[in-house]
Amino acid sequence: MISNFPIVCIGGSAGGLDAYIRLLKNLPPDMGVAIVIVNHMRSMPTQLHEILPNFTKMPVNLISEGLLIEKNHVYVIPENKDLHVKNEQFHLEVISKPRGWPDVITVFLRSLTQYWNGKLIAVIVSGFDGDGAAALCGIQQVGGITIAQKLDTAAQPDMPDAAISSGCINFVLSPEDIAVQIITIAQAALQDKHQSFP
Repeated sequence: MISNFPIVCIGGSAGGLDAYIRLLKNLPPDMGVAIVIVNHMRSMPTQLHEILPNFTKMPVNLISEGLLIEKNHVYVIPENKDLHVKNEQFHLEVISKPRGWPDVITVFLRSLTQYWNGKLIAVIVSGFDGDGAAALCGIQQVGGITIAQKLDTAAQPDMPDAAISSGCINFVLSPEDIAVQIITIAQAALQDKHQSFP
């Protein structure tokens, strides 16, 4: 297996569930990308892997150590862990910032820039603080696309506002329009792949 299909990292926290649902409801199940939801929770067990299957036909998996990354799947980070990727697998580590606001979105995005060969799409949605913002310029530097949720559509605009303030956001959109943009990027990536490997 070669990690050459797109990965979409959707990072959020407070108010993120609404954005995740609105996004997934508008994404087809066979567009050839992996969706990774990085919700920066520290102590409360996540229930996203139980809730989100109601809104997508893609399989939704709670990430475990060594889990193989497959396209047309949705993955959810477990609580109190940093998430990394290497050799087409997820790797979990003890959270590196146990106090204050977590930076698990930033950690995962930086891992993607080092170890994933496919197109990267970073999406920052509703949440407190500014997790993810520090990694967005790095995503752009490796040819990735960065998207922030439109502030007036976010229950808690702090996180997308910090992303926009980084100066490294390509699009500012509602969750429904983010879905449209992801589909467009996925289609373009598939076309490029076919042209590269006739």
